[in-house]
Amino acid sequence: MPPRPSDTATLPDIPASADLSAAIGVWLHTLSSSRRLADKTVEAYRRDVAQFAAFLTDHLGSAPSLADLAALKVTDIRSFLAARRRDEVGARSLARALSSLRSLARHLRKVHGIEIAALATIRGPKLPKGLPKPVSPDRAQEICDGVGMDENAEPWIEARDIAVLTLLYGAGLRISEALSLTTRQLSAAGETLRIKGKGGKTRIVPILPVVRQAAADYLRLCPYSPKPDEPAFLGARGGPLNPRIIQRAMQHLRGALGLPDSATPHALRHAFATHILMSGGDLRTIQELLGHASLSTTQVYTDIDEAHLLSVYRAAHPRA
Repeated sequence: MPPRPSDTATLPDIPASADLSAAIGVWLHTLSSSRRLADKTVEAYRRDVAQFAAFLTDHLGSAPSLADLAALKVTDIRSFLAARRRDEVGARSLARALSSLRSLARHLRKVHGIEIAALATIRGPKLPKGLPKPVSPDRAQEICDGVGMDENAEPWIEARDIAVLTLLYGAGLRISEALSLTTRQLSAAGETLRIKGKGGKTRIVPILPVVRQAAADYLRLCPYSPKPDEPAFLGARGGPLNPRIIQRAMQHLRGALGLPDSATPHALRHAFATHILMSGGDLRTIQELLGHASLSTTQVYTDIDEAHLLSVYRAAHPRA
């Protein structure tokens, strides 16, 4: 967790002067409390700034201060990026580091009136364009039906895994969202379900009858009785289910069904969005269902749909 303002006197993993250390601590707390970013996102920002501060300490000869940041030149930023490249850091990580530094710069400008002009002129690295890789509708159906499940698994564990995977494909949930559902939520699920997603943002998702049935089957077979406000999905010993267990179940299914390595639990969420779009759904609706903060995040699925149409054309047209 990022430090609260009262804790900002010590940031042991970030070499910085007292004034900069305090400013970074407040910025991290603001990301978590006001902007409600996920803990893992805030921690990634913290690491990026720590790496930059460590570079500046070596580059400038002492731990950087607020005044040092204001005096940075474009060559200083480029030297940092070049150093990271020499450490074989990829383009996406470099782009995120720049995003972290720009977020800090915006905070410093707003709160301290400090302008880091050098950051504004730096262009991020060109990112390779990668598309989500959803499984096909038929394969997604086989997965949710439990085809290829471990025959030696206990019935309640098989029902649990099917229920979780059905939530990912049938409702477009992230695996963390599915595993955080309480017994009360799962048992009382009607036609919709209120989901608390990234950054504490809440959305309403429709629940299909097949999803409700899978959840009901699991709750009926589960040998444990978790309290209403405790996680509904449990491990073999009765504790909260570790997402790695679902990843392993999906790994077993990949082998049983001959699926590629890209067929992960998250690929079912991609399949949810892609199959809705291919059936005529609009991007705004898919954005709401997935809980994306920005429409630009959702627009990647239009590229998948276009790729699908082109593959059908090339396979079917006699002159293709």
